[in-house]
Amino acid sequence: MSSRDIDSTSENVLHDWAREDRETEAEDADGPENADQGAGTPAWGAATSPPEVEVAEAEPEVEPEPEPVPEPEPEIAADPTVEPESDPESEPRPDDEAALTVEPSHEHAAGELNLPDGYSVLEGLAEGGRRAVGLVVSRFNGSVTTQLLDGALAELAAAGVRQEAITIMVVPGAFELPLAATALAKTRRFACIVALGCVIRGDTPHFDYVSSEAASGLQLAALETGVPVSFGVLTLDRVEQAESRVGKGAEAVRSALEMADLFAHLRAAASR
Repeated sequence: MSSRDIDSTSENVLHDWAREDRETEAEDADGPENADQGAGTPAWGAATSPPEVEVAEAEPEVEPEPEPVPEPEPEIAADPTVEPESDPESEPRPDDEAALTVEPSHEHAAGELNLPDGYSVLEGLAEGGRRAVGLVVSRFNGSVTTQLLDGALAELAAAGVRQEAITIMVVPGAFELPLAATALAKTRRFACIVALGCVIRGDTPHFDYVSSEAASGLQLAALETGVPVSFGVLTLDRVEQAESRVGKGAEAVRSALEMADLFAHLRAAASR
């Protein structure tokens, strides 16, 4: 092929490209009028935009209407002739009243023991004479045990027991009373032992253990030694109860002296 033919071919190609460009521009300029003739088909290399999506607008929030506030009912004046109803929960129950108020109870039944005739009877009297007496006193709750001791000493003096025949042993508390009473009884120097103490109930079971062990221990001391041991220990729910019971010191002395005299009569009767 000659150079002339090549130039002719190049001109034809350039002429065809220019014609195609004019046709493309004419199609783009037609717009919507030539949509049915392929105008909607994009030309090669032309950018296409995505279809628009309609977004539903959010409905505005509606604030809830405030609830109506009920108007207060007018107060009605109380009728003075009508008693107000009492709340059953606020009233004290019978158990509560019993716990708050403790009525003093009779500690013994009235009357004396009637002995039938025709029997041999051994009986002692609360007399001191020349007998020696041992007193065991608890230091704990001293304001109460001091009154018990004073009453016991006054009763011993009234019974004729001389001061030099009385021995006082002081222990820390009521729990130690049995051991001290046993030690005094084993000396065989005393006709009887009087134990004086006071135990007051608290918030724990301590009261039950101490009072129980004191009572059983003092009884055991008497059983082991054969010497009368009198129980003069107050077991109280409240300290206020001691005022009407401090006479137990004198009562314990009378019991101890009577048992000592009874044992003396028993020994005398056994030796005949």
